[in-house]
Amino acid sequence: MARIAGVTVPTEKQVQISLTYIYGIGPVYARAILETCGVDPTTRVRDLTEAELAKIRTEVDANYTVEGDLQRIVTGNIKRLKDINAYRGLRHKANLPGHGQRTRTNARTRRGKKTTVGGTKKKAAAKT
Repeated sequence: MARIAGVTVPTEKQVQISLTYIYGIGPVYARAILETCGVDPTTRVRDLTEAELAKIRTEVDANYTVEGDLQRIVTGNIKRLKDINAYRGLRHKANLPGHGQRTRTNARTRRGKKTTVGGTKKKAAAKT
């Protein structure tokens, strides 16, 4: 059970894939970290020595902003946009996409489940 930057990474996967389970490390950064540490990217995490794990840990801690720190920075950036009433901040407040995508159709992930607006009018009583 290997822990890197406070995250338990999967031991059965290759190191390059396991590192991407850490928030802030994607495939490109994972490959760069392994290159600087001199670790083969296709090795399984369970096969790494303690020395190699220690190298990876120190590299991540020293040169990368990950997990809680990164989430705080991102949250602060969004809060700043909201505070200054920037367009992107307003889109965040309204829970809408902020990069110019259409919202008439699509954008369901951001807007949530579809709710029908019309059709709530009561039907007139039928004449007998």
